[in-house]
Amino acid sequence: MLCKIDNYLKILYRFSGYVAAFFLILVATFILIGIASRIFDFYIRGLAEYSGYCMAAASFFALSYTFVEGGHIRITLFLEKIAGSKKKFLEIWCLSIAGIFSGYLAYYFSKMLIISYNFQERSEGADEILIWIPQISASLGSAIFFTCVVHQLILKIFSKKNA
Repeated sequence: MLCKIDNYLKILYRFSGYVAAFFLILVATFILIGIASRIFDFYIRGLAEYSGYCMAAASFFALSYTFVEGGHIRITLFLEKIAGSKKKFLEIWCLSIAGIFSGYLAYYFSKMLIISYNFQERSEGADEILIWIPQISASLGSAIFFTCVVHQLILKIFSKKNA
C-alpha cells in the first residue's frame, strides 16, 4: 500500500511540473500578445497582471517537481563531506526544518486565500480580478510542496542505507 501511495505522489509531483510548464507557456503567450498589441496599436486590459499571475503559478507548481528531481539548491556541498549515520541524521534534520517552513508557507497561503475569498478582494490592476482566483495556485502549489517535503522526509527516515 505504501508503494502505491509513493507512486501516486510521484505522479502528483510530475503533474505539478506539467502544470508549471503550462503556466510558463501562458506567460510567453501573454508577453507575445503584449508585444503584438503594441505593434498593431491595440490595448488588452490586464495583460501584464495575467502574465504575473501565471509566473507565480508556474513558480509554486514547479516547487515539488523541482525538489524531487534535485533541482533546488541544497546543502549537498556540506553533506558530501559526511558519511554514514551522521549524514542520514543531518539529512533528516534538514528535511524536518524544510517541512516546518514549507508547512508554515502552505498554512499561511491557504489562510490568505480564505481571507481574500471571504472579503472578495479585487486586484488593483486594470482588470480588477478577484484576487483569490490567482492565489489558488500559490496555496495549492505550496501545499503540494509541503506534501513533497514530508514525503521525502518519510522516505529518508525509513530508507535502509545510511548514506
